[in-house]
Amino acid sequence: MLFNTMQMKIPRFQSYGGLTPLTLLIARVATAGLFMAHAVVRIAYGTIPQFGQFMEAKGFPAGEALVWAITLTELVAGVLLIIGRFVRPAAAALLAIAVGGIVLIHRHFGWFVGEHGFGGSEYSVALIILLLLIMADDQDRQRR
Repeated sequence: MLFNTMQMKIPRFQSYGGLTPLTLLIARVATAGLFMAHAVVRIAYGTIPQFGQFMEAKGFPAGEALVWAITLTELVAGVLLIIGRFVRPAAAALLAIAVGGIVLIHRHFGWFVGEHGFGGSEYSVALIILLLLIMADDQDRQRR
């Protein structure tokens, strides 16, 4: 046997629902970082006008303004998740963006991202699951 779990010293944290506060903090900060990275890259690469044209082609008015609103929401909501303030509204805003991304873009490319596909819904669904977990944790935290 490579190791004996009875001899391992695992740090114990106060947990609830099987997850530790540290685990949930990591999930919250990592999820925020993923959304914020999309916003930063969109700004740095100057793709907001192109994305705006795509949104207008899908029937949304003022596409570039809408994309700026999405981008700023990703940044502001990300910061709120990181600092742990207004977590549920911030996560709900990001959830709406992820669902919108699936409806407008990713569903047309199937499920997979990466090895077995390109641009599918898989990544967005994972983000949605993380956001739901974050929202549930914040609700639990408000009860304590």
